[in-house]
Amino acid sequence: MVSYARKTPTSMPSSRSFSTVTVMSPGAYRLLADAVLILHLGFVLFVLFGGLFVLRRSWIAWIHVPTAVWGVLVEYGGWVCPLTPLENSLRERSGLASYSGDFVEYYLLPLLYPLHLTRLDQVFLGTMAFAVNGVIYWFVIRRRSIGT
Repeated sequence: MVSYARKTPTSMPSSRSFSTVTVMSPGAYRLLADAVLILHLGFVLFVLFGGLFVLRRSWIAWIHVPTAVWGVLVEYGGWVCPLTPLENSLRERSGLASYSGDFVEYYLLPLLYPLHLTRLDQVFLGTMAFAVNGVIYWFVIRRRSIGT
């Protein structure tokens, strides 16, 4: 972080009154944007495969089911996940106009933001998320009913 001293009026009569304004460096914004991207990828993976955790810990279903419903609705509705504008805002503040070079940008961005993603592709992705979770939860329910 970079700190700048700026002379501001205060209620104190001293002529040496300064306040400090803290501004994050472009590198810090880029780091935050990368962290949001990794969080976004983790969220997508949890939507798809979080049901597998339910096989070991059934309480995770209380977290996973609403997460999976949200993920499917975002795809079916053609909505934008709130993490996307947050990441874009952080990238703009870091001064990045385009992606280049590092691991996160090269390998993870194409997974979350395919170049030619169509509405039909979004519906397909939503259907796949629903189907994968449907199979996992069918297995969880069947396993529990056999076990009792």
